[in-house]
Amino acid sequence: QVQLVESGGGLVQAGGSLRLSCAASGGTVSSSAMGWFRQAPGKEREFVAAITWRGTTYTDSVKGRFTISRDNAKNTVYLQMNSLKPEDTAIYYCAGRRNAVRSTTPHDYDYWGQGTQVTVSS
Repeated sequence: QVQLVESGGGLVQAGGSLRLSCAASGGTVSSSAMGWFRQAPGKEREFVAAITWRGTTYTDSVKGRFTISRDNAKNTVYLQMNSLKPEDTAIYYCAGRRNAVRSTTPHDYDYWGQGTQVTVSS
């Protein structure tokens, strides 16, 4: 059973930075598609970024500000978030797939973390 545990969320002022971490156990991130999603109050869960051995992909609103990466030795995926805006406020979830095919659709992901809150003040 794959387990994902996020950390690194918090309160930050607009323009600031945070780095989210997603530690995986029971599976290896290097052989799987991994993604970050977020959900703001009253909104649906939306795609943020994904990574496979082929590369990375981002939603348009975070391109140039967020970077997804992974450390295979630590079995951990990261989301570096710079130039944060109030509209980035949400619960951020790490997700993983059983295969290595990138996807922007939440339903394609098999494993989910519990989420970590990110709040950006103006």
